[in-house]
Amino acid sequence: MRAWSAPDVPELPEKGPEVSLFDTASGEKVPVVPADGPARLYVCGITPYDATHMGHAATYVGFDLLNRAWRSAGHDVVFAENVTDVDDPLLERAEKVGVDWTELAERETELFRQDMTALRVLPPDHFTGAVESIPLAVALIERLQESGAVYRVEDDLYFSVTADPAFGDESGYDRDTMLRLFGERGGDPEREGKKDPLDCVVWRGPRDGEPSWSSSVGEGRPGWHIECAAIAREHLGEAFDVQGGGSDLVFPHHEMCAGHAQVASPGVPFARVYSHAGMVGYDGEKMSKSRGNLVFVSALRNSDVDPMAIRLVLLRHHFRSDWEWTDAELFDAVDTLADWRRALSLGAGAPAAPLITEVLAALADDLDAPRAVAAVQGWVDATLGTTGHLADNSDEHAALQVHALLDAALGLAL
Repeated sequence: MRAWSAPDVPELPEKGPEVSLFDTASGEKVPVVPADGPARLYVCGITPYDATHMGHAATYVGFDLLNRAWRSAGHDVVFAENVTDVDDPLLERAEKVGVDWTELAERETELFRQDMTALRVLPPDHFTGAVESIPLAVALIERLQESGAVYRVEDDLYFSVTADPAFGDESGYDRDTMLRLFGERGGDPEREGKKDPLDCVVWRGPRDGEPSWSSSVGEGRPGWHIECAAIAREHLGEAFDVQGGGSDLVFPHHEMCAGHAQVASPGVPFARVYSHAGMVGYDGEKMSKSRGNLVFVSALRNSDVDPMAIRLVLLRHHFRSDWEWTDAELFDAVDTLADWRRALSLGAGAPAAPLITEVLAALADDLDAPRAVAAVQGWVDATLGTTGHLADNSDEHAALQVHALLDAALGLAL
């Protein structure tokens, strides 16, 4: 599957520090320095049944900061992301609106590309759809079958979670919490015939009116969790550096992905670090299709809102925090960017070197974008001075350096 075009990323005169991230599994902030070769990142992608909303955007901008921080620290990065272009929500939406499911998936995936381009999110090296990854999923299911971790319930194949001795280590949840979340997030804990209520489907047998594919494990289509596990292993190998996604993926999705991979490769962790973005709310609730409280990136773009203002709103919140989108924040970001552009237009400005050091240090410290944004605002204030004019202690090359910093580290092209 085609990703989107990569923006040019300026080179900075200073190398950034090594990156540390809060790891969901350990509950601690840990260094994420690639052991050998490039840094490897997997971020769970969209199910393309609707447009990109601010919850999606916050996640992808958050992990874009990780990509940029690694690059600033001198590392090459291999970044993989999936698109779940066949799944129940997509099929249900297509039937409801009377559109072929493949057309809906293609249309919304293209809109996602446009949104990511506008927000200057660096594209993945491997942007892989669920449909095109079916052979990878089948191969992984076969490997799990060989280990005895897969069993049949009617036409469906299930993964036995007890096959992974480390099951539960990623989320740290107790069984009651797992059962509740499994039922709320697409699982089927009540299905008869399963060995354990938490066992998840890896291959869904054919259903009337649903797409299916012939394979060595039968007719049907892969489950969601096996899809991501197979794609990540194919493009990033075993024990890659960071598994990323929204905090609503901690369980069951990331736990199940890890279970599949760890049974296939005993003793090898799926990912070294699990990092999760917070949830974005609107009108007092988490943004979701079911609640109808979505703010779409494309709708704002089509209303002539500067995409950099959208990105700045996202950067003003730590990527792991839960927060609520408001129009007031967007309007404030528009005004802030006007001030920043005015300071940059002067050419000269307050010395840039301390700002570069501070911004790179902030982003290396668990992607602390709010701290980085505050540092930029301090530079703008020092450049304009209390009178709104160029301060005396200016550097004639500062604006060029700050332009490059904003673009390379924060993804803001001003």
